[in-house]
Amino acid sequence: MPHIRRTQHLGLAGMLVIAVAFTALQLTAVTGRASPDSKNYLSYALSLSGESRAEAGRRAIAYSCESGQRAPLDTIPWTSRKPAGETEAQCVRRLTDSVAYWTRNGNTSGMTAPFANRRFMAIFEARPGYPLFLVPFVTAFGVVWGLWLAGLLVALAGAVCVLLTLRAAGASRRAGLAGAALYFALPTGTVAMNPLSDGLSLALGTAVVLGCTLLLRERPVDTSGTGAGRWAETAGLRVGAGRWAEAAGPRTGAALVVGGLALMFLVRYSQALLLAASLAGVFAVRAAWLHRKGRRSNPVLRAAGLCALLTALVYAGAHLLSWPMGQDSAQDLLTHHYQRPDRPDPWPEFFARERVFWWAWLKRQATYPFLPVLLALSALALWKRRSAVLPVAVAAGVAGLLNQAGHPNLDQLLGHRLIVFVWLLPVLAVPLLLDRSRPGVASPLPAQPEKVGGGQRDGTVRVVQQVGEGT
Repeated sequence: MPHIRRTQHLGLAGMLVIAVAFTALQLTAVTGRASPDSKNYLSYALSLSGESRAEAGRRAIAYSCESGQRAPLDTIPWTSRKPAGETEAQCVRRLTDSVAYWTRNGNTSGMTAPFANRRFMAIFEARPGYPLFLVPFVTAFGVVWGLWLAGLLVALAGAVCVLLTLRAAGASRRAGLAGAALYFALPTGTVAMNPLSDGLSLALGTAVVLGCTLLLRERPVDTSGTGAGRWAETAGLRVGAGRWAEAAGPRTGAALVVGGLALMFLVRYSQALLLAASLAGVFAVRAAWLHRKGRRSNPVLRAAGLCALLTALVYAGAHLLSWPMGQDSAQDLLTHHYQRPDRPDPWPEFFARERVFWWAWLKRQATYPFLPVLLALSALALWKRRSAVLPVAVAAGVAGLLNQAGHPNLDQLLGHRLIVFVWLLPVLAVPLLLDRSRPGVASPLPAQPEKVGGGQRDGTVRVVQQVGEGT
């Protein structure tokens, strides 16, 4: 028992060291992260906090223009913001004039300040979750520190979910901490800290990933008469995050999936739709493959059904609320935020943009092959390891590719926020390569029926891995 407590304390200390190091690095750039969309979310949050629409717009302009004067964030990896080409006063004047112009031209209602036409601002009006999340932070700590603290909380929450996901899948404490560190170090950490809805959407996505991992695995049935907790302790799993991960079951997983996607719907419903659809699709393929191999596929089928149902509910909810959909997104891209006439048939031109974007993206990856290398390592993990987290990670990566495909804008070629879910694949897969299979540890995947003597053992009974399996 003292050894278990000591191991638990080591895991907690490791996570605290990683989190403190990340926080210290982010303190070098408390501001300077704003993008053109940040002012829209901020003005919405300030309006929710009780500010008038005009005052909310003025404060959002002041923050955005001040942030734009900061030097590029050389201390923070994965940032690609270019230095501002105008002074702070010029920026304030330009945005103030824009607000006055669009107010005169009919944009006189809504929670966001009138920085553009009503049709474009409706995109941000349809994402109330992130501004609502910001309200207590900007109210208590002001705009600059409030946005920074909100981003830090979002980043920490995502890293903790990654740690719990890996532990729930049966990975070691070392692999779990490596996953959290990768989450901070890769673009996932940078996107989480940016004052945009993408970071909160990503954190909620990691909660959904955790829930799906709990749904896919099957906890071993205790056959020794000493209880599942005793088995887990003997296997060395009931320490720190592993204690919670071992105790959590399918009901907890379903609650995380439903709750995470419900909140994502309010934060960024398009990403919630794509994540739910990707999970349903990948799980359906996985279930078909398991069935073909004669292995149990019930947990995967249940997870696929749940995600398919949530996909339909997210789509129906956005449609009933008349929120902008795929057609609006295509017109937004092709008409420069609806400032030109709509295309009668936008899709041929949209798909032409797709070809141009992805060709440029592939050339970019060939020149700077960091992501391809990580994806190759992820493929190695898929081949060598059997883990409930791997199909979930693949689905998250697919959701990231689909989200980027919905916005084939060359201005986003150097950015990471739209495709950020792709980076969850190496975050969740690569750490598994740190573990070797250990005798006596159950596979987190649904077990295959095992022949015993002249009959068969039911597939829910624990299957012990052989030494060297999966290495």
